[in-house]
Amino acid sequence: MSNDNRQEAAARPPSGSASLIPPPDATAPVRHPDAPAPGELLGSHYEHCFGCGGLQPHGLHLEARAREGVRVTAEFTVRPAHQGAPGLAHGGVLATALDETLGSLNWLLRVIAVTGRLETDFVRPVPVDSVLHLDAEVNAVAGRKIYCSAVGRIGSPEGPVAVRASALFIEVKVDHFIDNGRSEEIQAVMADPDQVRRTRAFEVNP
Repeated sequence: MSNDNRQEAAARPPSGSASLIPPPDATAPVRHPDAPAPGELLGSHYEHCFGCGGLQPHGLHLEARAREGVRVTAEFTVRPAHQGAPGLAHGGVLATALDETLGSLNWLLRVIAVTGRLETDFVRPVPVDSVLHLDAEVNAVAGRKIYCSAVGRIGSPEGPVAVRASALFIEVKVDHFIDNGRSEEIQAVMADPDQVRRTRAFEVNP
């Protein structure tokens, strides 16, 4: 196999996996009229979520805000519990921060969606105690498929790029969680008297 052919094969997704390239009939995303206003803090969609939940002692406690268009920004402080190599954030934790930020975009579309594919580029190490500033946007929509991307910078929104991601989210019904989740957690959410919280628990990929 020639070098060109090897590069082409490496660029193709594995057989059976979803492409991150929007199809020709994809359309531009449309912000839902009931989406949170630009600048509004989105808050936790589920208090036990590892990405954004306040009741997870070692979670990311990521905070996302709505922005103009179909875009969100978020911040995540790397704590000692998040390290992989000594003094540096674990790569899987950084991927989780990207996934959580990308999932927050669904608030602006007002859909329930889960991650179908996430491709992450690790550009530079992220030290413990750094603040990672994340910026994500929806690029295109095709039926139930939502194509989006994100970037994470160290120290400030203009700081050096540490991570990037492209993702495909798939719109689902709430039955996806009811049928596949553990019954006690599902029942607790469904029994929550706060209608807003009960709905939000299923609006972002867990």
